[in-house]
Amino acid sequence: MELASHAKRNVGNSERWISIVGGAAMTAYGLARRSKGGLTLAGLGGALLWRGATGVCPVYKAAGISTNGHTTEETDRQVSVPYGKGIRVEKSVTVNAPPEQLYAFWRNFENLPRFMDHLEMVHVIDSKRSQWRTKGPAGIKAEWEAEIINEVPNELIGWRSIDGSNVHNAGSVHFTPRAHGTEVRVLLRYDPPGGVLGAAFAKLFGEDPDHQVKEELRRFKQLVETGEVATTEGQPTGR
Repeated sequence: MELASHAKRNVGNSERWISIVGGAAMTAYGLARRSKGGLTLAGLGGALLWRGATGVCPVYKAAGISTNGHTTEETDRQVSVPYGKGIRVEKSVTVNAPPEQLYAFWRNFENLPRFMDHLEMVHVIDSKRSQWRTKGPAGIKAEWEAEIINEVPNELIGWRSIDGSNVHNAGSVHFTPRAHGTEVRVLLRYDPPGGVLGAAFAKLFGEDPDHQVKEELRRFKQLVETGEVATTEGQPTGR
């Protein structure tokens, strides 16, 4: 049974489904902890369940945002995260290696899980498309297909999730020669499962996207320069 009229709902159907799944998982996880913090998580999970059931997000309402509608055909072709929506992250690191080496390593997306802890798998489908699988809060997993939309050999790789993906994201990585190596700059914009509210939940699990990208670039630098990535226990995990 719908709890809000279509006119009042501001959360799209696919996002509502993700909110319900994520809210249920968070509520169960919080109750299982049997602690004050667990009750807080359970309460937040309940709020996410309510968001999915009603299709109403107070955060979206305050910001004048609605995903309960259809974008234009032109917008669908060009972007996966409309301007002004989602979360934007920009980080950089200087790596002691030439641009062509770093570009070649990154261009094979199946290398990315070697230094991106949140990625479980990237499968290259063809020269433009790839399948991604990631792990999220409370063990929730997400998959999407991405395509390369802009590429300059040894300088730039740009990608976006294709239409219909559950996790909408777009980004680019830039390789710029510097005096002591190459500056690797990553720009990422994405709508996390559950929208802006879901991002706040993810941070409770230590998955702040800004910090996460910074750490991933640090591991990338370490992997390229030393051939391995050290764990927090000081043991090598590089391949």
